[in-house]
Amino acid sequence: MWWRSASFILDKQQSDTVPRQRNPPDTLTLPSPPPLSMADALQNPNPQNNISAYYQTRAAHNAVVTSDWLAQAQAAIGHDLDDAPETNVATVAGKPFSVIDEFNSWRKQPELAEAVAAIRALAAVIRNCQATTMMELEIELKKASDSLKSWDTTSISLTAGCDLFMRYVTRTSALEYEDFNSAKSRLIERAEKFGEISYKARRIIAMLSQDFIFDGCTILVHGFSRVVFEVLKTAAQSKKLFRVFCTEGRPDRTGLRLSNELAKLDVPVKLLIDSAVAYTMDEIDMVFVGADGVVESGGIINMMGTFQIALVAHSMNKPVYVAAESYKFARLYPLDQKDMVPALHPIDFGVPIPSKVEVETSARDYTPPQYLTLLFTDLGVLTPSVVSDELIQLYL
Repeated sequence: MWWRSASFILDKQQSDTVPRQRNPPDTLTLPSPPPLSMADALQNPNPQNNISAYYQTRAAHNAVVTSDWLAQAQAAIGHDLDDAPETNVATVAGKPFSVIDEFNSWRKQPELAEAVAAIRALAAVIRNCQATTMMELEIELKKASDSLKSWDTTSISLTAGCDLFMRYVTRTSALEYEDFNSAKSRLIERAEKFGEISYKARRIIAMLSQDFIFDGCTILVHGFSRVVFEVLKTAAQSKKLFRVFCTEGRPDRTGLRLSNELAKLDVPVKLLIDSAVAYTMDEIDMVFVGADGVVESGGIINMMGTFQIALVAHSMNKPVYVAAESYKFARLYPLDQKDMVPALHPIDFGVPIPSKVEVETSARDYTPPQYLTLLFTDLGVLTPSVVSDELIQLYL
């Protein structure tokens, strides 16, 4: 089994935190390992949880600005970032600028995805930052990114969106040859461009998927996905004749919302309980699902029930299409259903549950790539095997 592999052994030994002391000038000692970074903590919020060591170290290895880099920067300026003076903090309307407040203001727009709101907030950080060097600006940007990712440690798209923003904005050789003001203007320009690309992603996906929806087809959808709804809405506006089967989408019953929205568009829609998927699969021509995250293997992490729908569709030779924006491409490689940071959701069964009865509250599952047919993204129509290549281009 995978958890017996040497590369995935759980690190059960917890070292005591040792306060940092200054070394005497006449002694030379090796630097101590950097403390657990914010990115590391997000991958493993509780070190006692049975999460593989692979995830505990992944963020530190792949972060744009690593813990070692930050430690060196702190040593260079002679104090910790948390103790830095507030001279680099901008004010907006008389109040200190807060990336979380900026993020929440963007989130108030109902059609704006959470990751896109984070991208807009990070662009505002660059505009409002009072740093005078590129090192200070990158440190502030990294701290803001960590703050956003800690806002919801279970959101894959939020983490992936922040990481991709850091890569896209700072990946330009021109920054090394320009003065700081010109470099900052270039960063703001790239940040705004990335925000616009991310905002338009949903529309691009809807247009790319139209050739796969034909007149008279029956589409099965699971839960409510804004990008899937955009796909179906575009097809309806193009006067295509099709019908949709919506699963109830437990535990939050988001399928009810999607069925209501489709009914407003005069799309024939039928509501199913989740356990009726296999019963109705012979009437289905294709399955359309969204994704919370697209992982390195080409598989997806999505709301609970996606995996079993893909299994049934695969066994009955029905295509499974995934609609997902590229900012949901995450550098994760789950090996099974339990090898993920848990996302829990309370479930109301409508009747009292005895305290001795254990209830499964996981809100999402992992669907391996062999059960998926195509992924519709703003980068194009991809097969699951191409996702790794796209991730390399996005992050490197």
